[in-house]
Amino acid sequence: MPPAWTRRAFLATAPAGTLALLGPHRAAAAAPGDAYTALRHRWRDLLLGTGFDPAAEPYATVLRRTGDAARAHRARMRPGPGSLWPDAPFDPPAGITLSHARLHTMARAYVQPGTGLTGDPALAADVLAGLDHVHRTVYRAGTERYGNWWEWQIGTPRLLLDTLALLYDEAGAARRAESLAAVDHFVPDALLGPYTGTSTGANRVDLCRVVALRGLLGAAPAKLALARDALSPVFPYAERGDGLYADGSFLQHTWVAYTGTYGCVLLDGLARLFALLDGSEWEVTDPNRRIVHDSADTAFAPLIHNGLVMDCVSGRAISRGLTDDGPPQSDRQRGHALIAAIALLAGSGTAAERARRHGMIKGWAARDPGEPLLADPQFDTGDLARLAAVLAGPEPPAPEPAGHRLFPAMDRAVHRGHGWAASIAMASDRVTHYENGNGENPRGWHTGAGMLSWWVPGGEDQYGDGYWPTVDPYRLPGTTVSTKRLADNEGGGWGAPRPDARWVGGVTDGTYAAVGQHLKGLASTLEARVSWFCADDAVVRLVAGVTARDGTEVETVVDNRGITGTPRLTVDGTVQPDPGDGRSWSAAFRRARWIHLEGHGGWILPGGGPVLALRESRTGAWRDINASGSARPLTRRYLTLWHPHGTDPKDAAFVYVLMPGAGPAAVAARAADHDWLTVLANEPDRQAVRLGSLGVTAATFWRAGTVGTLSVTAPAAVLVRRRGDRATLHLAEPPRTGGVIDLTWARPVRRVVAHDTSVQVCGTGAALRLRIRPGTRCLPHRCEVETG
Repeated sequence: MPPAWTRRAFLATAPAGTLALLGPHRAAAAAPGDAYTALRHRWRDLLLGTGFDPAAEPYATVLRRTGDAARAHRARMRPGPGSLWPDAPFDPPAGITLSHARLHTMARAYVQPGTGLTGDPALAADVLAGLDHVHRTVYRAGTERYGNWWEWQIGTPRLLLDTLALLYDEAGAARRAESLAAVDHFVPDALLGPYTGTSTGANRVDLCRVVALRGLLGAAPAKLALARDALSPVFPYAERGDGLYADGSFLQHTWVAYTGTYGCVLLDGLARLFALLDGSEWEVTDPNRRIVHDSADTAFAPLIHNGLVMDCVSGRAISRGLTDDGPPQSDRQRGHALIAAIALLAGSGTAAERARRHGMIKGWAARDPGEPLLADPQFDTGDLARLAAVLAGPEPPAPEPAGHRLFPAMDRAVHRGHGWAASIAMASDRVTHYENGNGENPRGWHTGAGMLSWWVPGGEDQYGDGYWPTVDPYRLPGTTVSTKRLADNEGGGWGAPRPDARWVGGVTDGTYAAVGQHLKGLASTLEARVSWFCADDAVVRLVAGVTARDGTEVETVVDNRGITGTPRLTVDGTVQPDPGDGRSWSAAFRRARWIHLEGHGGWILPGGGPVLALRESRTGAWRDINASGSARPLTRRYLTLWHPHGTDPKDAAFVYVLMPGAGPAAVAARAADHDWLTVLANEPDRQAVRLGSLGVTAATFWRAGTVGTLSVTAPAAVLVRRRGDRATLHLAEPPRTGGVIDLTWARPVRRVVAHDTSVQVCGTGAALRLRIRPGTRCLPHRCEVETG
């Protein structure tokens, strides 16, 4: 598993251009029938890009930056018995990958115009001398690998082969042969055999990329065929473990929701290989490649919000921010990288797919409140050329979608209103509480405890500006947690800490949703049932059965917002004081009914309830949560709101409503509107609400039972939406036993209009009776009726 800077700061920042920029020493055009030369030139095109003016911005700045970096690397190179640069020792092997990353930058400066080093023979000689030193010292056939496997089999060979592709002629046949022999030694054909172990998902794609490039540079048709064929296990929808799922989920490391990082690696790698091999005798013709193209719409786009990718699907990468070597990382940087991968994939799709994805990209770029997409320092000329072409294209920008998406296989949900978005991160026996490893994310303990992240216009950097090293890790927004102190890496690494909980998931009609989590605390006795009911302009959260025996307090964290300036905090119409100057302020409200934070939104406590509030400045460093992070202290200011359940509560409960982006008048009006929300039940065996003006009734049944007009014979999530004389019922079975469920709706029904094949109509008239065979994927099952 790669540390922060290897996969993200170097490999994931490799450009994904689809056109070619000819360097000064490009080999002559391929002779007819010379497929390897043609493909090598195509790969060079993918790496460097073309179709742009190197003297124009932003390309001139990027090329100048490449030259500056190459000069710095060259000046500091000091070959020694255990390193090429003193600050990058070969043990641990991350130093081997870092050394190749620097050599690759130097090679780029040599072959690209505008770097100030273009065609410098002394620079090329230094690159080759560096390659030779690493080869003689450590990365050669016969060496026994040590430490992190990823460095030997993915990190280093990817960079080494890309450098050889740029300096193919300069390297010469003998040096190329030695390097390819080293790659063969560390990446044997057997790694692309059984789809298991570390050769799955994004890692399998990376390995196929390595083998394809090795075959290309060595004119080895069997290697190219092996790489192509070994992609096929990646394409089908996964049933468990790593890969893409039919519901849009993506898992890596078996238990971790990873769309935003490993998912990006998979998408980018496949898009590159499709582009490389299309039209050749090694073209990827497996019909299941269609699943990858579809995933841009179903798996990736729903998790991108105005240019960022939601942190709930980035695993331990949330702990990567500022480092001492490499560009900064954030949800926005990861989102931009994913957008670049989607743009590259679009090039090998149909015309309709290309137009649709170009529209999405233009919409994300137009709404992005951060640094413009084309100014992101992670991009090299290849990415920039492709993205600039998309942005200059004729497709109109696509608007941000509204509605709800559930990702049952990775226990995630995304809800969008008008101008705002929210995500819910949960954990089960299928999906980890959090992932840590390689010195990363040791305090992500509660990120799967129902963390509710949300963004409003103007607040898109809520979780991107030093949030993770400075937020209180025991008070993540939207969680119910024990305050029991936890050790760094509590529960074990690589997704090991998973709760013994099955009922996690929900049901949606695409607009509204009922989502639930059987919550079990990490390394604590805490247990609760939590439900979210998602509406047009609000999220209703119910928590019931809150019980613990740890001898510590339990809290429901209503929110924990990063704030800048002095936004007004209003509680029940009274503006609260802010001492300013970084000073702390706290208050206890015994019966708060509504709360509003200027520029963010508001919260409603139906019937009133106790809430504690705290404004404080918190200081931390990325090094605190990532061994490769910067040690520079960061200070950020927060407003935290929480409800105290007390020490060792038994069957405690709480209800609140989140209204993202709402003004104080709207929040106050909603708090006074007792018809909008009726809590039908908030108990350990059932939670349900009726949203009167919306015609929505939604329930999470933790066991068989009845609430209002709804009855089920097994645990389920149910959503009913009425419009005029029509009603649509949706049911899903989050425990995923696959057992038959009978649903009764005690309302007069004239006739059934339509229903899914999994739904059997057992009776209408005074009540609707349905029998549902739900399967084991927590999918929604629908029945539309005409009411009496």
